[in-house]
Amino acid sequence: MRKLFLSFLIILCTLSLFSQDEVVWLWKGVEKMKGEKTRLYVFKAPDSINTGVSVIICPGGSYHHLGLRGEGFTSARWFNSMGITAFVLRYRVSIDGYHHPAMIQDVQRATQWVRDHAEKYAIDPNKVGVMGFSAGGHLALMAGAFYNQNYLGECITFTRVNFKPAFVAPIYPVVSMQDSIAHEWSRESLLTKRYTKELQDKFSMELQVPDGMPPVFLLASKDDPVVDYRNSVCLHRALEDKHITNKFLLYDTGGHGYGMKDTEFTRTTRWNYILYEWLQEIGVIIPKK
Repeated sequence: MRKLFLSFLIILCTLSLFSQDEVVWLWKGVEKMKGEKTRLYVFKAPDSINTGVSVIICPGGSYHHLGLRGEGFTSARWFNSMGITAFVLRYRVSIDGYHHPAMIQDVQRATQWVRDHAEKYAIDPNKVGVMGFSAGGHLALMAGAFYNQNYLGECITFTRVNFKPAFVAPIYPVVSMQDSIAHEWSRESLLTKRYTKELQDKFSMELQVPDGMPPVFLLASKDDPVVDYRNSVCLHRALEDKHITNKFLLYDTGGHGYGMKDTEFTRTTRWNYILYEWLQEIGVIIPKK
């Protein structure tokens, strides 16, 4: 009985740790998207430390599934502790039969929805960033690179549209669809096995950096066993060539899939705090006097 009680307490604590303030069904009320289950899990920053900054978090999972807890909810709680409101995006993935353009539609819809509801959450609509892990990092990059391409035209009518994130933070990201360094599972999940060379180039993000790309915070590890770290090297080179504001953290070790969990790597590198300081450096977060 004692063991059962302790197990019950652990479950309650876990649920409390990851509990969100609200769940938003992003396509609710949109006739052409009836039945779609895309969701935003809202983690509002405490009023006492609210910076007015927010971030949409795209968990990884090879565009096949989603690491909502480890990369989504844990990260959201850390951002909350720093006064940043977080929205974890449960976007559509291939395990449920979805491929491009479902993912970019979901992140554009999320960006538009968050900005439209900025007053409700006491956030600045001009300070909405997008962060992603692994394949979610690729999605975050699409949000930044394709901000001037409206993928929602066939879904919903807008009176005004601003899809451009204030910043993009791809963490150990999938970047390229090119054969030499592509993460093949992500490529197949996004584009199916029947992708063309045109699509392969279109979604190789190192080839798609626009002049107006938002500032980019990029992180990778050379020992990553899942996504070749050269994805990030190629992206960094493309950002530098276009003179895009960016910060690139490349570590010898770290692996893959750590998100913002309390690991030795995170504690040692403090990369999440480096991200916070960088947001201050580029003027997204204004330090309180």
